[in-house]
Amino acid sequence: MQVALEDLPLPPLREDLRLSEAAADRSGEPSWVIQDTVINRFYRIGWLEFECLLRWGQTPRAISELISQQTALKPDAGQVLDFRCFLDQNQLLRPGPEAVDRLRMQSEGNPWRTWRGWLHHYLFFRIPLVRPQRMLGHLVRYLGWLFHPLTGLLVLALGALGVALVAHQWDAFRGAVVESFSAEGIVGFAIAVAFGKALHEMGHALVATRLGLKVAHMGIAFVVLWPMLYTDTGEAWKLRSSRQRLAIASAGILTELALAGLSTLGWAVCEPGALRDGFFYLATTAWVLSLALNASPFMRFDGYFILSDLLDFPNLHERSQRLARVALRRGLLGLPDEWPESFGAAQRHALIAFAMVTWVYRLVLFAGIAVAVYLLFFKLLGIFLFAVEASWFILRPIWRELGHWWTRRAGIPMRRKFFVLAFLAALLALLAMPWQTQIHAYGVARAEHQLRVFAPFPALIRDIRGMGTVRAGEALIVLEQPDITERMARSEAGVRSYDARLTGLLAEPAGLTEEAATRQRLDVQIQEQRAARSEIARLNLQAPFDGQWRDVDPDWQAGQWTGTREALGMLVDPRSWQVDAYVKPDEVHRIEAGAGARFYPEGHFTPIEGRVVAIGSTRVAQLEHRMLAARHGGPLATSKQGEALVPTPALFHVLVQLDAPPPAMQEVRGHLQIDGARRSLLGEGATQLLAVARRESGF
Repeated sequence: MQVALEDLPLPPLREDLRLSEAAADRSGEPSWVIQDTVINRFYRIGWLEFECLLRWGQTPRAISELISQQTALKPDAGQVLDFRCFLDQNQLLRPGPEAVDRLRMQSEGNPWRTWRGWLHHYLFFRIPLVRPQRMLGHLVRYLGWLFHPLTGLLVLALGALGVALVAHQWDAFRGAVVESFSAEGIVGFAIAVAFGKALHEMGHALVATRLGLKVAHMGIAFVVLWPMLYTDTGEAWKLRSSRQRLAIASAGILTELALAGLSTLGWAVCEPGALRDGFFYLATTAWVLSLALNASPFMRFDGYFILSDLLDFPNLHERSQRLARVALRRGLLGLPDEWPESFGAAQRHALIAFAMVTWVYRLVLFAGIAVAVYLLFFKLLGIFLFAVEASWFILRPIWRELGHWWTRRAGIPMRRKFFVLAFLAALLALLAMPWQTQIHAYGVARAEHQLRVFAPFPALIRDIRGMGTVRAGEALIVLEQPDITERMARSEAGVRSYDARLTGLLAEPAGLTEEAATRQRLDVQIQEQRAARSEIARLNLQAPFDGQWRDVDPDWQAGQWTGTREALGMLVDPRSWQVDAYVKPDEVHRIEAGAGARFYPEGHFTPIEGRVVAIGSTRVAQLEHRMLAARHGGPLATSKQGEALVPTPALFHVLVQLDAPPPAMQEVRGHLQIDGARRSLLGEGATQLLAVARRESGF
């Protein structure tokens, strides 16, 4: 006769486990923590599980009856069996013969021999390096001043001062960001990340040690082959005070924020050089790692544990995602799934929304990691790792959920099936429909006809016209060059002298022999006179077209010298205006001559209509308008090559004719929206995919 599981004695627990009381949850129910001392992992249990442990070794039915008789709890034998399954899955029970054989096979087998072992170990593995408890004990004694409130206030004040000083030098700081994208900058960022991460982990370890906990080990964790320091502070679950647990979880972020603030101040007060560059790398990496990564609750980093502890909600990701999956099945497919946990409507909706945002965040993050691993390795390995990342982290969870839907397709109401199919058909139609697209670009509006006036060679200013309207042919600036004037005077004197000499030779009988030589000298003097007059004429700068004479320095006075590189003024025809726009390479092919465009001058919300008149066929060699460069407060990143500013990445020039001038009738930068060719998102995606496949197919 077969005995039911409820009537079989429960297997014994492992002797090395430790049980300690933890803080009560938000409802006031007591909780405990089971510590697996072998792997230093902690499991939080509630009142029912604790009562089960007190009576462990009996049958599940007997345990449930005893708990019902001796406490206010009323469990059934199934709940006790569920707890037994939990302990067994986490290997907290004393292994029997079958479990010993299974563990021996796992320990004897090399996980790197199978593709699955390679996959799991490639995605994530840790290497413990040191047992730092003794060192941390000494450091805590010597660094006690770091935990004084005055230290925190001082660091906060210095960090705020650094941010304020950088705000006053924002253009220089933004220019430093652009210039840091180089081989030297990558090395600097890598060193800064390693240094900041070391301080981050040391912050966790010091606070945990100060609160009396043992830091089992510190080492390096490899996440998709990217090394990251880690500290084992799992004993934080022993603490009953939520404030103490929060202090350990937030110590890393606070350390990095302090490093970011102090480094920002260091950059602001240092002179340009290696020290300032070092502060820049530390400041930027610390700000980004603290605010964008570690503080995010959507990955299992510090922000997640801080949020879980503040909400007193263990396993926040897993529990919220189970709710979200059930919500999808109930709302989209109409499946009558039970909620995995009982929550109020508002709390359940908040958890589901959190899970949805987490999925989107992880989708973007894992897609970025997939692209990164593709770019970091040689092509064949990069393609393989990209496929692994995309399939394991993105496609596999989606495929698993779709597989669950497929197995339960018989239970989906027909009306929901029709709704899902109609939605998919409408989505496919929207993706296949050619839509009008817009290309966004930055550019500078300028007069179509404009002339910046320079002196042809160093000269004296004799007369300069004041700003205003001028007609074609009117003088703008009259210059004088004493050396040219003197040369012309000598040439004129020479011409007169040789003319007189020729007249005298005609009267002499023997003069015919010298006539030829004298005429040659006369011709030379005449040519020199013409050259001098031509150069003098160039010093009379006249307007080649009607327009506005502007940008004249009011300090220019007659008698001053000017060089060839100083602009004396600008002549502008205000009747016709054009925009020099710069478009990305993957978007320029969607623009056609004659396409409509709208130019939004900086600081204005009303666009100026225009049309495309010319499209560059090659990438721009250098940026003509320096006001567009990021180092001058513009939106485009550039690298400096000599005196030229070269856009990075590559850009193409597009010329747009405006229907009206800018509001101030001045050269101004702005944003353009250019009407692109109609395209289907589905077709465009397929084209891009085929283009990438073709480009990357060669090895």
